Amino acid sequence: MQKKFTASSLACQISLALALPGIALAEHDPLVIDIVKEAPEFPKASTLNHSTVDSQRLRSLPAASSDTARLLKQTPGVELQGAGGVSSLPSIHGLTDDRVRIKVDGMDLVSACGNHMNPPLSYIDPTRIATATVFAGLTPVSLGGDSIGGTIVVESADPVFAVPGEGLLTTGEIGTFYRSNGDARGANLAATLASENASLTYTGSTAKANNYEAGDDFKPAGPAAAGRGFLDGDEVGSTYYETTNQSLALALRRDNHLAELTVATQDIPEQGFPNQRMDMTSNESIRFNLRYEGQYNWGKLEANAYREQTDHEMGFGEDRLFWYGANDGSIPDGVPCTIQGGMNGCAAGMPMETEGDNRGLVVKGDIPLNGRDLLRVGAEVQQYRLDDWWDPSGKMMFPNTFWNINDGERDRLAAFGEWEARWSEQWLTQFGLRYERVAMDTGEVQGYNPMFSPQDAADFNAADRSRSDDNLDLTALARFTPKDTLSVEFGYARKTRSPNLYERYAWSTHGMAMRMVNLAGDGNGYVGNLELDPEVAHTLSATFDWHDPSEQRWGVQITPYVTYVEDYIDAARCSSATTRDMMGTACTDANLAVTNDFVYLQFVNEDARLYGIDVSAHAPLAEDTRLGDFHIDGVLSYVRGENQDTDDNLYNIMPLNLKLAVTQNLGAWRNTAEVEVVDAKSDVSDTRNEVKTSGYGLLHLRTSYTWKQLRIEAGVENVFDRFYQHPLSGAYLGQGKTMPAAGVPWGITVPGPGRSIYTSLNFRF
Repeated sequence: MQKKFTASSLACQISLALALPGIALAEHDPLVIDIVKEAPEFPKASTLNHSTVDSQRLRSLPAASSDTARLLKQTPGVELQGAGGVSSLPSIHGLTDDRVRIKVDGMDLVSACGNHMNPPLSYIDPTRIATATVFAGLTPVSLGGDSIGGTIVVESADPVFAVPGEGLLTTGEIGTFYRSNGDARGANLAATLASENASLTYTGSTAKANNYEAGDDFKPAGPAAAGRGFLDGDEVGSTYYETTNQSLALALRRDNHLAELTVATQDIPEQGFPNQRMDMTSNESIRFNLRYEGQYNWGKLEANAYREQTDHEMGFGEDRLFWYGANDGSIPDGVPCTIQGGMNGCAAGMPMETEGDNRGLVVKGDIPLNGRDLLRVGAEVQQYRLDDWWDPSGKMMFPNTFWNINDGERDRLAAFGEWEARWSEQWLTQFGLRYERVAMDTGEVQGYNPMFSPQDAADFNAADRSRSDDNLDLTALARFTPKDTLSVEFGYARKTRSPNLYERYAWSTHGMAMRMVNLAGDGNGYVGNLELDPEVAHTLSATFDWHDPSEQRWGVQITPYVTYVEDYIDAARCSSATTRDMMGTACTDANLAVTNDFVYLQFVNEDARLYGIDVSAHAPLAEDTRLGDFHIDGVLSYVRGENQDTDDNLYNIMPLNLKLAVTQNLGAWRNTAEVEVVDAKSDVSDTRNEVKTSGYGLLHLRTSYTWKQLRIEAGVENVFDRFYQHPLSGAYLGQGKTMPAAGVPWGITVPGPGRSIYTSLNFRF
């Protein structure tokens, strides 16, 4: 593989980032700004239009799930699109995946996969999360960029240091968990050795699970595929996973300055995906993250320099057909055979490999201009490289390597400014402007052989593939506090997102190749579009917040919103009119009329509108009783999405749903009963042949006990073992002959897990 980044180029970037704390720690150099020995009391920046995940929830939910995205489940406006066991995709107000900016410890991580099996939140274990904040729709430009749905910011714990004069500090945590459904088990460890000015922290976690069971049979029992093992009627194929995450962080502190270097690795040897035609057979990643924070006499400076390298492999896991025998029947499917090309040959699976190289630098500063005005300015650089190739494995996938993305490039260069003003005790405003240039390109491609999409490859290679987008974001927010029990936040945002590499550059209209490119989990096949324009979203939103004037013991928040998206990247059925390659193409005229099967689609620009409302509330029910304190909180969400050009419904829009929890605190005990109610999904995408789902209700129970440094968690998910199909779970493709279009039945959605009893034990030392 030819790499466009060398070790020397990486060293230059890291050296630049390392220079930041070096400058900050200089004391007498007249060329640098003076250090503030004691930072002045600058007015703190406000965080508008945001929701923060409750700290108790951050501590309790890792026992119930190894999927970090599930920590956001109770957040207003956030839903989860189904994927692998540790790889759910957050959706904000109906906008999912790349439309949501996700920052992990300041890094903009990128999914390196044609099925987006390795989303950003899959790279950090839930036990490591210290804070999680969601900005829905109206995102400050300092936290946005290249996204239209909002921003999710997750941070691991800040480094800890020894108290002056008390010597070395040693602290840490060790824990383990078990969940009955899927026989899931795992462990986590954290340890810190710190002096007054230096801190070294190691964290590690591992989790492993088998397939989970639904609440009832949803298919016949039998072999998962020819030559594979047996699956019961309620066993959801390809829901197993195994993952290990480790990190080592070194932090240095002096006066008002902090520098931290973190090296993190991930190893996922297997993760099944029940709504994709492939499984993850390996995902290895290494990340370097250097961050700096410093307080100067002019304000605050923050910087991040990071690099992420990912080696990702897909193939057929244990629940899918691996050996594809000769079409003439001489070698039946599922029987090991000698790899041979041709229609009557034999194929050994379908290996797909991806290499991603993502590096970035972010620098921003908070500059108080006076007692009223705060200026926030910054710049970002991100360089992303992607190679996606499929080695020959037999039959028509022979004898050459198929290049899906060859030397893909996606570079972002951004600058932004935000002005925040406290006009009075009642009024606060924030205005931000962000410019971003996104440059994309890719090399020439080829099929498995001269008969595999020859015209598609020729047209793609002859085309000008270089694209540059000049994107402009604008956010105008205001907070009005007429009295101490009411505040109103309202505003407008213009957000822009350029297409990702797969949306622009996936090139083959061969049916098998199209089915291997799927960001939606719907079982359909997709081809890219060189002519895509960036999405531009216009959002109006307001939040009315009634609350207790002193301790925030109770509160009610109501947020209506509407978003109009110009050039929304949706999908349209492809046909003979949209392709010149008629040799093996799936883009036929018959594809236009299919209503009860999987179809073939091309990414296209069309206008869309989304609107809805979030209602959240919390209040004490009883206090200082013999049975302790009781508290209730809940979230009600509704969103509607429509394609304005076709009058079709947008895909994967969550119907009306309610999450309600009652919590009891009694001494060291904390007990919660949570109800989850979801309406039927009837507004579905006809273009994609999206399947409707029924409404349902679930009950979850959990308890925890804390004694000194020991914390015990236990709970039951789906107490009544209810069978249900989550509206965003996607098409069930978790077993069988998943490579051909007709190899798996259409019309079955992935069922949710049945009853699961879990427990965890954590000890802090």
